[in-house]
Amino acid sequence: MSRDDDRPARKPARAVPTGTGPGELRATRRLKGPGEIAEAPAPGGVAAAGPAATPDEVPLTPKGRVARAPTAPPAPARQAAQKLGLSAESRAAAYLMAKGYRIVARRYKTPVGEIDIVAQRLGTVVFAEVKARGSLDAAAESVSPRQRARIIDAAQHWLAAHPKAAGLPLRFDVILIAPGRLPRHLPGAFDASD
Repeated sequence: MSRDDDRPARKPARAVPTGTGPGELRATRRLKGPGEIAEAPAPGGVAAAGPAATPDEVPLTPKGRVARAPTAPPAPARQAAQKLGLSAESRAAAYLMAKGYRIVARRYKTPVGEIDIVAQRLGTVVFAEVKARGSLDAAAESVSPRQRARIIDAAQHWLAAHPKAAGLPLRFDVILIAPGRLPRHLPGAFDASD
């Protein structure tokens, strides 16, 4: 019996576009089988050198990823705000760990918003919002009712993704960060009924 008789029947080959940049297709690859790729010329027998892609073909980067249009870098003020926020979240996470909390997630993104820190201590799941301002009072005033609702909705998404935590007590905390001051932790700053 030959080796070819032992192999299962293969699916027919399909063409996959390969690109060299946004809007450019170099050629198409034909997938012959698991792990086997054979180069094939573009439709018409000649390798495409420009943006002559059909509407069904998606431009790909040399690594095979979908090419995206270049975007402008964020404004310097926005970059500074992001850097400050990341620094404040790191300080808040370190502060919570020093108080005996276990950090479960940081910057947890959901379709409705982001949770800065998800922590757990003594069987209680804590959803913490971190606010960094010039003073602790300004930071405390910056948690709006709309943000509270967004955090509560995001917490529901987190709980849906982590069913083991669904039966545990929940708490919504705020951690205030100001330059030159220790962080201020406000346990139970608001609850889901607000």
